[in-house]
Amino acid sequence: MRLGLMTAAFGRLSLEKVAAWSAANGYEMIEVACWPSAGGERRRYAGVSHIDVERLDPGRIRDVLDRHGLEISSLAYYPNNLHPDQSERRAVNAHLKKVIDAAAKLGVPTVGTFVGRDKAKNVPDNFREFRKVWPRLVGYAESRGVNVAIENCPMIFSWDEWPGGTNLASTPAAWDEMFSIVPSERFGLNLDPSHLVWLQIDYERAVRDYASRLLHVHAKDMEIDRDGLYLYGSASQGMGWQVPRLPGLGKVDWGRFIGQLYRVGYDGVVSVEHEDRAFERTQELVERGFLIARDCLRPYLH
Repeated sequence: MRLGLMTAAFGRLSLEKVAAWSAANGYEMIEVACWPSAGGERRRYAGVSHIDVERLDPGRIRDVLDRHGLEISSLAYYPNNLHPDQSERRAVNAHLKKVIDAAAKLGVPTVGTFVGRDKAKNVPDNFREFRKVWPRLVGYAESRGVNVAIENCPMIFSWDEWPGGTNLASTPAAWDEMFSIVPSERFGLNLDPSHLVWLQIDYERAVRDYASRLLHVHAKDMEIDRDGLYLYGSASQGMGWQVPRLPGLGKVDWGRFIGQLYRVGYDGVVSVEHEDRAFERTQELVERGFLIARDCLRPYLH
């Protein structure tokens, strides 16, 4: 397995500078943020664009990678692909296709994204929307030889995302349904154990049960704020008590999680997704966070 990072936390740096820092500090792969370069969603890390897929220059990007001895594990674009506003849905679906096109031109195997969700609708009604959108999107990726890896985050971090969240594909039951609708081998998971801690789902079993669907792995940790849980209760679905942390600073047992990845034969990237608010106020703190994550994960990756 190889150690990687998701570039979105380096939103103020160019791809060149991100690549230089990553290579100099022991990272082997980068997962490159590809939100629209102008306009669109600007929400914390969402909105970062280290590769402009509208004006793609494959030669320049390959030159940057080659000079720093890096590879791209995935192109990253995580919007709401089932947005209830039809014009917004069309826009994000169209941009996702451009990211898929860019992956094909760059020889990048995978695009990471969200299924999406209408937070006001129940799960069966959202799957009716899923049937309208996702067979077509996966077919588009298949035709270009690109994998689509769905991250399993419920996307309930703010009250405007509550109560249903904006990503349907957060549980094994949802994964089973989406894979029954779209059985393509090019459609799988970008598995993040932190969200399973939050949802009280066994992340070791998830690795075993969905081994054949593991296309990419995120490394993020999760702290449960016991005072917040006392105040808000589990019915808040995490609002007020789930705290994203860097690997090693939360509840995930990384030795056991990565041990299960070895057990099932996963040999891809483990990509650090830095969303720890304690390490994001300055560039120095962001870098320190990635070093903490590196030192936690590196002993397990060979």
